[in-house]
Amino acid sequence: MKNCLILFFLFILFTACDQKSKVEREIEDIPLEIEVVRFDKIFYETKPENLAAVQNQFPYFFPGDDDSVWLTKMRDPLWRELYSEVQKKFPDLQDETEQVEDVVKHMKYYFPQTRTPKLITLISEMDYHTKAIYADTLVLVSLEMYLGKDHKFYEFPKYLKENFEPRQIGPDIVSSFASGVIPPPRDNALLGLMIYYGKELYIKDLLLPKHSDAEKIGYSPEQMAWSEDNESYVWRYFVEGKLLYDSNSKLPNRFINPAPFSKFYLEIDNETPGRIGQYIGWQIVRSFMQNNDVKLQDMLRMDARQIFEKSKYKPKKSE
Repeated sequence: MKNCLILFFLFILFTACDQKSKVEREIEDIPLEIEVVRFDKIFYETKPENLAAVQNQFPYFFPGDDDSVWLTKMRDPLWRELYSEVQKKFPDLQDETEQVEDVVKHMKYYFPQTRTPKLITLISEMDYHTKAIYADTLVLVSLEMYLGKDHKFYEFPKYLKENFEPRQIGPDIVSSFASGVIPPPRDNALLGLMIYYGKELYIKDLLLPKHSDAEKIGYSPEQMAWSEDNESYVWRYFVEGKLLYDSNSKLPNRFINPAPFSKFYLEIDNETPGRIGQYIGWQIVRSFMQNNDVKLQDMLRMDARQIFEKSKYKPKKSE
């Protein structure tokens, strides 16, 4: 009997793996070649007197009529040094282009209406909120935000710099894409926010199969291990504290928004990763999709409470 059970579970495992491999083979065969435009090079290698030609070619990068800001950027030694650092890090974009093409192929498979975008690289304003932007026919990537977490130019908190790596281009593009296909939460309750980001992370499961779970959520391996080991404790804290349906305005900063750690107001806080509510929401959405026969697009439109109640979510027990 025991041997039969083992064989049964092995059969299920191999069948699931084979099905996944079939999907990935189909995605790999999708014909796609993305046009890459190095706007960063075009801009900084253009002489100031020829700025108008660049403006005519890329009008969407030049709002307003004041050219002084752009001329200053062209001439300023610090901006030119930053440009030099970007060129050292990205002399070509072969790996990054392959990463983007792989993401777009997966988008086309799971979201067939997706059009092939043009990839435009630029040097922006060092805004970590807009490192990569998906805009239907364009993907904009600010290369100065992917120079590596230890780069001398970064004067950001450590928890933000951790994700200033080239491998994060794909996850950042998917985050931007996801914001256009996931309806915003219907209220400000913690559960709604958790499920919203759980949906985003589930999309990353599908579109970024070559990335680790830690890379998808932007955790270090240590933070990922803490989240997995303490999932049941975190869940118990949320349930016993009656936080799931609480709309207290402090909860997003404690458990959802980027932060150096999550705020349980306990001695363990410094050991925790930020955004732990996103991680729990991810596990709930995963559990829902495993236990329900629902199409991806239908799930994305579903109410958070409905997803939670049908998820059969049971957190991993700590050892």
